[in-house]
Amino acid sequence: MKPTLLLMIAVLVGFTACKSSKAEHDDAHDEHGHDEGAEEKLHVESGDVIHVHVPKEMLRDLRVTTAKVEARPGGESVTALGELSFSEDAYAEVTSPVSARVASVAVTTGQAVKQGQRLAELQSPELGRARAELQASQARATAARQAADRKRSLADERIVARKDAQAAEADAAAAEADVAAAKAALTSLGAGGAGGDGTSGFVLKAPIDGTVVERTARLGQMADPSQALFRIGDLSSLWLIVHAFERDAVRLQPGAEARVTFAAFPGQEFAAKVGHVGQGVDPRSRTIPVRLELDNAKGLLRPGMSASASIPLGDPGATLTAVPAAALQRLENGWVVFLPTPEAGVFEQREVGRGRSLGTQVEVLKGLAVGDEVVVEGAFLLKAEVEKSQGGGDEHGH
Repeated sequence: MKPTLLLMIAVLVGFTACKSSKAEHDDAHDEHGHDEGAEEKLHVESGDVIHVHVPKEMLRDLRVTTAKVEARPGGESVTALGELSFSEDAYAEVTSPVSARVASVAVTTGQAVKQGQRLAELQSPELGRARAELQASQARATAARQAADRKRSLADERIVARKDAQAAEADAAAAEADVAAAKAALTSLGAGGAGGDGTSGFVLKAPIDGTVVERTARLGQMADPSQALFRIGDLSSLWLIVHAFERDAVRLQPGAEARVTFAAFPGQEFAAKVGHVGQGVDPRSRTIPVRLELDNAKGLLRPGMSASASIPLGDPGATLTAVPAAALQRLENGWVVFLPTPEAGVFEQREVGRGRSLGTQVEVLKGLAVGDEVVVEGAFLLKAEVEKSQGGGDEHGH
């Protein structure tokens, strides 16, 4: 009897321990099967509309950025490459008209200047000789004119012969011609007016309003007429010269709106207008130069930057709907975007129809309206979570 009693007691104890263990396990989970102490995690709710829930802690690290869906000109377009340059009417290179030494410099690189503003003062022996010749010729002309006037008076009184008076008048005219030639020589040397210190000095002045984009003038430097001492340009409006194939260039319309992107500013677009379509075709590349005019009031752009321009061909016609390319994400069943909802950290997944690429943007054929707000930075991570929820299954194997 004792062995049987011991066996029954052992079975009863084992059953009680098993039940207690199960109760403890159940208490550790909430009604949804989650640990009561577990932190909130990023998860996806499926249904008629799929929502991605991002915890506040994770949302801070995700750095989500958004952009509005916009309308842009539709129709066929062409993409052309080019380089920024100054407007031909707003750029000047200032050189010394003669070989001269730089005596002083009044401006520096990056400084805004007005037309006629003093840039530098130079000293030139050649200019000194030219000024000395002008003074000498003026003195000779004054003496010759006085002599001619006396001879004319004496001739009127028949004291001297008329031919002597005529000869004196000719000498005076020749001397005055020498003065005019000396003045012209000074003008050709860039010092026809006042300025400079002493007989050999002259001043270089800004020929246009603009910014000093380059200065090579240095104190004591010998300036050569073939080398620019200053380069001045107006940066508020720039030209982008692109090269379009002749079959496309003949369809470009002056005044058409173009969209320009720069390698220096990824993800940004700048507006431009077609200012001029060239008249000649490059025989090697079969392209025609096209001038696009860009407003640069903010001063972001610099001459020499490389760029890509999307230019409408012919009549642009209707508009199209576009979003930043990074906003579109590819899932197994098609393309989607994510839209922020009024609830913080919750994003709606929406299927869209993808059209053609438009540089940094993509055409959207359906699913969005102009003015809708979509996630740009952070869209890829939201897409990855959706894929995980669709393909991961139940991690407990239930």
